[in-house]
This record gives sequence, C-alpha cells and structure tokens, in this order.
Amino acid sequence: MESSDTATPDLSIAAVERETGLGKDTLRVWERRYAFPTPTRDSAGDRLYSYAQVQQLKLIRRLLDAGMRPGKIVGLDTLQLQALQTQHSPDPKQTLSRTKNAEHAVASMLDTLLEAISTHDPEALRHGLSHAQMRMGLSSFVTDLVAPLTSAVGDAWAQGRFEIFEEHLYTEVLTGVLRSAIASLTPQPLSRRPKVLLTTLPQELHGLGLLMVEALLVLEGCACVSLGTQTPVTDIVQAALAHEVDVVALSFSNIQKASTVQASLRELRTQLPPQTALWAGGACTALYSRPLEGVSTVRHLSGLHPLVSQWRSLEQQR
Repeated sequence: MESSDTATPDLSIAAVERETGLGKDTLRVWERRYAFPTPTRDSAGDRLYSYAQVQQLKLIRRLLDAGMRPGKIVGLDTLQLQALQTQHSPDPKQTLSRTKNAEHAVASMLDTLLEAISTHDPEALRHGLSHAQMRMGLSSFVTDLVAPLTSAVGDAWAQGRFEIFEEHLYTEVLTGVLRSAIASLTPQPLSRRPKVLLTTLPQELHGLGLLMVEALLVLEGCACVSLGTQTPVTDIVQAALAHEVDVVALSFSNIQKASTVQASLRELRTQLPPQTALWAGGACTALYSRPLEGVSTVRHLSGLHPLVSQWRSLEQQR
C-alpha cells in the first residue's frame, strides 16, 4: 500500500518502532503472518514504510491497547480501523468528567504529601501514601500519583525548596510502602514469565524508578529479580545467566553522559545472550535520541504493558 502523501518520506523500521511503539520483531511477524504491513525496500534491502501504513499501525496500536487481538485487526484498512476505534471509545463527556475529578483528587493528594515532607512528618507521609495505595490500587498509585510526586520532590530539591535529607526521607518512606504493597500481592500461577532482572549501572544511584517498574511488572504477572542500583555490566551478565532471566531492565536518570549510556548498553547487548531482551527506560534523553539495535526503550511507565505483551506474543510464536 503506497502513501497518498508523496511529500512525506518513507520511514525505516526503527523509526516506525519509535512512532508506533510496536517492536521491530512484531512488525516482521505481522508481515509474514498477516501480509501487513507491506514495506518496500531501499537500495541496501532495508524495509521502508509509507506514511499511510504508519498511520494504520498507530490505529492498530490503540486498538491493541483497548484489548483487541492482532488477528482481528491487523490488515484492516484505515476506515475499518477508525470505525472500530469509534466503537471502543468511551463517551467524551463522561471521560472528561472522570478525568477532571481524578486530576483534582490526585492534585489534592500531591499537596498533602508534599506538605508532610516539608513539615518533617514521616508518619503522615507514610499514612498518606499507604491510604492512597489502598484506595487507588497499586497500578494507578504508581503511574498517577507516585510518578508525578517523585518528579515534584526532585523539582523542589533542585529549586532549593527541599533539602537533601527531605528527599531522602521521601525515598525511604515510599520504598517501604512500595515493598510492602509488592509483597502483599497474590503470587501469579504458572511460569510468571517473562522473568525480569532489574538494576542500574554504576554511578546511577536512583532506585525508586526500579521499584516502580517492579511493582507494575509484578502486576503484569512477571517474576522479578532486583539487584538494586550500581551494578557493573559484567555482574549484570553473570546474574542474568545465573537466574536464567528472559529480560534485563535498566533504569537511567539524566545524570549519565550520553556517551556512557550508549557504550554501556552496546557492551551489555553484546555480552547478553541474543534471546535475552534488553529494556531501558527513565528520564535519560540519550535513550531516545539515538535508539540502539536490540534495545527496547520505555519513556513512560505506561509503556511497560505493551512491552510485556509483545514479549509474550513473540514467545508464543517461537
């Protein structure tokens, strides 16, 4: 299928992955199984995707997130996909009302929790976090409250409104709440795959991101092995082999130099077995400015679910 917009250049498979959130392996499997997408090839034999196909893939991705199966939608034309999107879209007025109410509630909780930090009241902070976790459920607690709260605490420290000990207090209390919540989850049946190794590279001290990711992965039914922070590449590889993990997941903040991040990921990708997936996420812009072959990036916590689903889909096809 050719693009109707000849002024829009075709995209490489790496660019399509970034645009749609659909992995390269998924695109190749769909091409074989469903005869869609249908890329052309450049002079080097690499795939090129038209603008129209990329737009279809974006619609497909939205429908997958809504719970539809690839076999029901991959290969449908744009009008058919748009019709399905309309059917699966909630009433905008109801959605807007719920969104505003939820945003107001979260804003109120953020103010209360920030006040507990600034007044040096760890009990109020612990109670507020624990109560919010029970009310919201672990997934929404992590994505809708903890993520923005962590950013707000970091901003307050950077602006001089919080001292470093206040940031440490927040980290310590939240770590306890999250670990307790994770431990209370009912174990998932069967294999609990993928099995994911979680850590950071040396000089990367921030471990809250790892803990937030662990909570969401456990909710997805994954088995998690956490090494904490600052693990050298060789030790990560040894641990991955010893624990027979399916995925190595790393968290990066913006303190790392881009060259260090890129070099470390290349080294890790080279040393890990080819079948071991490598995921990287966090606030580090170097992860997204120059994506690496064989490394899946997750800019936001909401991207974890599609990655897990993609891994399981590919595993079923092996």
